[in-house]
Amino acid sequence: MDKGLAPLRVILAFSLLSTTIHYAHNAVRYADYPQLGGISVLGGGVTVAVAWVVFTAFGWLGYRAYTWRRYEKALAFLLVYSLAGMVTLGHFLTGVPRIPAFWFATIFTDAAAGLALWVFLIWAWATLNRVTTRDQFSTQH
Repeated sequence: MDKGLAPLRVILAFSLLSTTIHYAHNAVRYADYPQLGGISVLGGGVTVAVAWVVFTAFGWLGYRAYTWRRYEKALAFLLVYSLAGMVTLGHFLTGVPRIPAFWFATIFTDAAAGLALWVFLIWAWATLNRVTTRDQFSTQH
């Protein structure tokens, strides 16, 4: 039993594609997005690029831990990785980005990927931590 490995791979592939496209655009065209006070365009672009690398590393570590059946560690890493998609909604805290529709849509595809990963994580946590009826009545615990 693969314990959800196939859907996890689909979600991670979609998330990797979406976040790579969005974060690359955000890093290169940082000035086109609503600005935070005190952060230079260069500093902001570098921060976005580094954030993508860090988030993606957590995703990779989570995936590896999941394939090794180290589920608790995997779910923790994958929860951190899910933030790569969810934090893009933060663009709207400082204004509405004035960017072409395609790039604007990647904000929402990132969020959708993060949300899909949250749904998977909830399912995995409930499934992987389920005690069977047989084990509930066992005296071997």
